Amino acid sequence: MAVGTAHPRRAARLGWKRLQALKGASLTIPFFLGFALFTVVPLFMALRESLYREQSSGLGFGAKTVEFVGLDNFTEGFSDGRFWGAMGRVALFAAIAIPLIQLAGVGLALLLDAASQRTANRFRIPLLVPYMIPGIVAVLVWIYIYSPAVGPLTPFLAAFGIDADFYSGELIWVSIGNLVAWSSIGFNMLIVYSALRAVPTEIYDAARIDGASEWRIAWSVKVPMVRRSLVLTTVLSIIGTLQIFSDPMLFRSMTPETVTRDFTPIMAIYDWAFAQGEFNYAAALSVILAVVVGTASALFYRLTNKAPTS
Repeated sequence: MAVGTAHPRRAARLGWKRLQALKGASLTIPFFLGFALFTVVPLFMALRESLYREQSSGLGFGAKTVEFVGLDNFTEGFSDGRFWGAMGRVALFAAIAIPLIQLAGVGLALLLDAASQRTANRFRIPLLVPYMIPGIVAVLVWIYIYSPAVGPLTPFLAAFGIDADFYSGELIWVSIGNLVAWSSIGFNMLIVYSALRAVPTEIYDAARIDGASEWRIAWSVKVPMVRRSLVLTTVLSIIGTLQIFSDPMLFRSMTPETVTRDFTPIMAIYDWAFAQGEFNYAAALSVILAVVVGTASALFYRLTNKAPTS
């Protein structure tokens, strides 16, 4: 009898676990719906539009018709000097800014982890406040701070004999980079700090017993233990930096001679679509940019997210 009743109990247990798994999976439905609606569908629409081009009959004065041109838009895009020049500028900016932002985020996370719980709770929220401020608001605030006419930063530096124009070609990327770091470091810090809090304290105690200093524990134990979190935040930074748009676009309103209309790849795409009316060509450039961003993220993930060899 006991053997006979074991199967219904096991089946009921498996059914309950399956029900719990389905309940957990149902929480991801809003994300996947939003991802499909705002990412997958626009991508397929862009692919479709990129295969067409608006043509004018006669000498350009006739009616315009949309014709299928195959991969002509992509061929033109791969040889577009404006677009790839913008890509090079952003890639160089990412190569410098992302490591610095990651170092700052990891450093703050290690400091919070080394502090007492009460001290960490006191500083954790203020460090995250810049990330919680809407991006457009943050850009407008920093544009005011950088302004040589009404901002407080230029006269403050002038008191020390420093003549700095944060809208100039020499400092514009520094200005944008400071804004990106100001809004990103807190987010990266929180992700890494959460990963550090999940590490069993017994590992640190064993390292201390072996005679490791706190610096050695931080570098050789804590940082390797949060490697996956570092990979995640770096991939997100690569995606965000290569697609930077709102920050330089608002800076352009203050210094159009420095921040040109093709300053970043997204700005070049925006100009082709809404200033020149070349929506099909802009769609092709969007697909090219998506491929570049996806390839860069995938390569970084593949190179860094490998299990350490013993």
